[in-house]
Amino acid sequence: MLPSFTTPLAPAGSAVVTRKAGPETYAVQPQLSTLGWVAKKVGGQHNGAVPLKEGAVQVKGSQIVGGTFTFDVANLTVEDNPSPRLTAHLKSDDFFSTEKNPTATFVITSLKNTKPDAAGNNAEVTGNLTIKGITQPISFPAKVGVKDGVAAASGTATVDRTKFDIKFRSKSLLDTAADKVIDDNFTLNFNVVAKKAARS
Repeated sequence: MLPSFTTPLAPAGSAVVTRKAGPETYAVQPQLSTLGWVAKKVGGQHNGAVPLKEGAVQVKGSQIVGGTFTFDVANLTVEDNPSPRLTAHLKSDDFFSTEKNPTATFVITSLKNTKPDAAGNNAEVTGNLTIKGITQPISFPAKVGVKDGVAAASGTATVDRTKFDIKFRSKSLLDTAADKVIDDNFTLNFNVVAKKAARS
């Protein structure tokens, strides 16, 4: 009698598990990354920067699929008028309350590829921005790419400060004189670089 070459049956209830490669984590490089801000008011504007403290980007293949970023708001700077008085005012409870909330965070919840626009933006980024302990969803166009172990993203996001309880001299306050109004929207110009960790 010839031997029977049959494949053993898997135990009842068992399933064949196929491992799919998950996203890789790239470490954000604070020294290579920048976050600038521009706030406008009647008759002028101010601009400055906020240091990027730390962060990580999730990459799958050649696509960025997620990311978390922490910004050091307590060390924000004003570049057009670096007076200690103005900087201290921005850190006060009128604006960012940095003594109570020294950092802000942004967490990507989705990233959709789009047709490149005139500025080179090729993605729509959506995520949760937390300022002063208040989290709000935000979406903005960005230029993103992954090449040779480096992930990069750049673009401009518009933020409504009143959604984060920053209402000093807002046009929504009835006691704000028309010539003293500060725009509710400010912009964040970002350029983030992250690198794949070297294999040990």
